[in-house]
Amino acid sequence: MIGTLEDRAWAGPPILSVMATPDASTSASSARSLRSLLLLLATIAGISVANIYYNQPLLDNFRQSFPGSASWVGAVPAVTQLGYAAGMLLLAPLGDRFDRRRLILLQIAGMCVALIVAATAPTLAVLIVASLAIGVLATIAQQAVPFAAELAPPSERGHAVGMVMSGLLLGILLARTASGIVAEYFGWRAVFGASVLALVALAVVIILRLPKSQPTSTLPYGKLMVSMWHLVVEHRALREASLTGASLFGAFSIFWSVLALLLAGAPFHLGPQAAGLFGIVGAAGALAAPLAGKFADRRGPRAIITVSLVLVAISFVIFGASAKSIAGLVVGVIILDIGVQAAQISNQSRIYALKPDARSRVNTVYMVAYFIGGALGSGVGAIVWPMFGWIGVSIAGIVFVALGAWNHLRLPARAGN
Repeated sequence: MIGTLEDRAWAGPPILSVMATPDASTSASSARSLRSLLLLLATIAGISVANIYYNQPLLDNFRQSFPGSASWVGAVPAVTQLGYAAGMLLLAPLGDRFDRRRLILLQIAGMCVALIVAATAPTLAVLIVASLAIGVLATIAQQAVPFAAELAPPSERGHAVGMVMSGLLLGILLARTASGIVAEYFGWRAVFGASVLALVALAVVIILRLPKSQPTSTLPYGKLMVSMWHLVVEHRALREASLTGASLFGAFSIFWSVLALLLAGAPFHLGPQAAGLFGIVGAAGALAAPLAGKFADRRGPRAIITVSLVLVAISFVIFGASAKSIAGLVVGVIILDIGVQAAQISNQSRIYALKPDARSRVNTVYMVAYFIGGALGSGVGAIVWPMFGWIGVSIAGIVFVALGAWNHLRLPARAGN
C-alpha cells in the first residue's frame, strides 16, 4: 500500500523536502509552497461548490423564462442538491483510486459542459437535467479537502483542512449574492456562463500549479464502495464524528431553513434578501475555520468539538430570546457558524488520521452522514415552525445539539479508534 505524502514523492512542488532537509531557508520556501497549494485548493473548493447554490436566487427568473412549466421551477435546486449527494457517494471515493488532480480536471470539464447546457437550456426540463449533472460534478470540493489533509504534515493537518474549508464555506455563503448581482444586470443565463469562465481559468491554474497525487488503493470500483461500510464498522471514531457532525449540521439547517419565514413576519416584515445578508454575517464562521484547525492541532480535536457543542447550544438560547431582535439574531448567527465550522474542521482533522490510504472514502462516509443530518434538520424545521413557532425551532435546535453532545461524550476517547 502506498503511504501518505510524508512517505512518497510527488510530481509538482516538492513538499517532501520540508522533512528531508533541515536547512531553514529550504523549510521556509517549502512552507510558502504548501500555503500556496492550500490557497489553490481552497479556491477550487469555493468555486466548485458555489455552483450548487447559484440557482437558488434565480427561481423567479426561471418562472418568467418558462411560464408553461412554472410550477416545476422548485425542482431545479432540489435536483442540484440531490445530484451533490449522489456525487459525494459515487465520485468522491475515487480520490483513493486515481490521481486527484486528474479527477478534479475531469470534473471541471464535465461541469463546464453541464453549465453550458444550463445557460442555453430551451426548456425547464433541460435545465433540470443539467442542474442534476452540475450537482454531481460539483463534488470537486470533496476531492480538495482530503487532498489538503494529504499535503500537510500531521502536526498541521487541522490548519490545512481549515484553510480549504474556509474557501468552501465562502463559496457557499457568497454564491447567492454573486448570482443575484449577475442575474440582475445580465440575466440568469449569464450566471452559468460566468461560472464556465471562472472554471476554465481555474483549470489553467490547476494544470500549472497543482501536483499530481499517487493512488492509495488498487481496489476495483465495486470493492471500493463496499470498503466504505468496512470503514464504518472498523472505526468507532468515524461513527462518532459522523453522528456528531450530522447532529450539528441538523441544528444549523433548522435555523437557516426557517430564518426567512421569521424575517417575513412581524415585527420585521423583511424579504428574502435580508435572509441572504445573514449569510454574509455567517462568513465569520468561514474566517474562523483556519483558527479552529490550529486549535485542533494544538489541543486535540475532541476538546474543540466539546467547545463547539457548547457554542451551538448557546446560539440557540440566544435565538430563542431574539424572536424580535435583529441584533440578537446576528450575534446568534456568528456564534452558530463559528461553533458548527470549528466542529466540522476538528471532526475532519480527526477522521483523516484514521486511515491515511482511505481519506476520500472516510470523507465520503462523514459527508454523506453530514448532509443526511442537514436534510433531517430542514425537515424538522418545516414541521416545528407552523406548530410551535420560533421558540419551538430554538428548542428543536438544542435537541439536535444534545444528541450530538450525548454521542460525543458517552464513551471515553480511545486512541486510533
